[in-house]
Amino acid sequence: MKETVFTGAGVALVTPMNPDGSVNYNKLKELIEFQIANHTDAIVICGTTGEGSTLTHEEHMECIDFTCKTVAGRIPVIAGTGSNDTAYALELSKAAEVSGVDAFLMVTPYYNKTSQAGLIKHFTYLADRLTKPIILYNVPSRTGMTIKPETYVELAKHERIVATKEASGDISAVLKIKALCGDNLDIYSGNDDQIAPIMACGGKGVISVLSNILPRETHEMAMKGLNGDIKGCLDMQLKYLDLCNDLFVDVNPIPVKEAMNLMNFNVGSCRMPLAEMSDSDKAVLIKALKNHALV
Repeated sequence: MKETVFTGAGVALVTPMNPDGSVNYNKLKELIEFQIANHTDAIVICGTTGEGSTLTHEEHMECIDFTCKTVAGRIPVIAGTGSNDTAYALELSKAAEVSGVDAFLMVTPYYNKTSQAGLIKHFTYLADRLTKPIILYNVPSRTGMTIKPETYVELAKHERIVATKEASGDISAVLKIKALCGDNLDIYSGNDDQIAPIMACGGKGVISVLSNILPRETHEMAMKGLNGDIKGCLDMQLKYLDLCNDLFVDVNPIPVKEAMNLMNFNVGSCRMPLAEMSDSDKAVLIKALKNHALV
C-alpha cells in the first residue's frame, strides 16, 4: 500500500500581498503559524488559492522555500508545481524538491489540454523523474480537462502517483474512482461543499479554501468523516455550508482574501486579472461571515 501524504484538512493557503503587489513574507509566516496552531493537517502552497499562476518563477520558488523553512517538518508541505508545459512542471518540481517539500499538487494541463493518453504520458514522465509523491488535481471548471476514472487506474499504477484532489463536483465519478482504484489512490475533496460526501466515499480529507478562515473546524469536519462519524461530519458540513458556498460567490481566491481582510488578517489584494468584488457579492459574503460571528 502507498504512503498517505496526509489525512484531514490541508489548507489551500492564500499568498498575502503587500500594497505594492509584492509577496508579504512576514504575513505568510503569520498565516502558516496560525494554521499550525489551529490543527491544519497540511499546507498547500502556490496552488489556485495561492495565485500560483500569477507568481513569477522566482516568487513561486521563494514562496515554496520560505514555507518549507517556516513549517520545518511540523506538518506536510505540498507545493503546487503543475503546468500545461511538462518540461516547466518538471523544472518547478525539481526546485521544490530541493526546498524539501513533502509532495506535489499537479493540475492537469490547461488551455492546450491533452487526451487521456496524453495525461498518462504527462504525469508518468514527471513521476519517473521525481522523488516525492504526486497528488493529481482534477478541476475541469478551470482547465477544460477531466481525468477519467479509467485513466486514474493507469496513473495509480505508478508508485509516486499516490492521490488526487477531486474538484470535478461529480460524486458518481468519485465513487467509480474508488471502486476501480481501491487503496491504490487516495482521494481528497477539492470542494469544501463536498467534504462529507467524499469522506463517505472513502476520502482521506480535503484540500480546503475554508481552512484559511476556519482551520480548526475544517480539520474537525474531515476527521469526523475519517473516523467513521459521517453524521457528525455531515452536521458540520451543513452548519458551514453557507460559507463553503459564499467563499465562491466570485472567482477564487477573491472572496476568501476579502473575508480574511474583513477578519483583520490583512492579506492584501489579488493580482490582476482578478478584480475587486462587487458590492452585492461582498454583501453576500459579509452576511455569511456574520452568521458565524467572524466579523
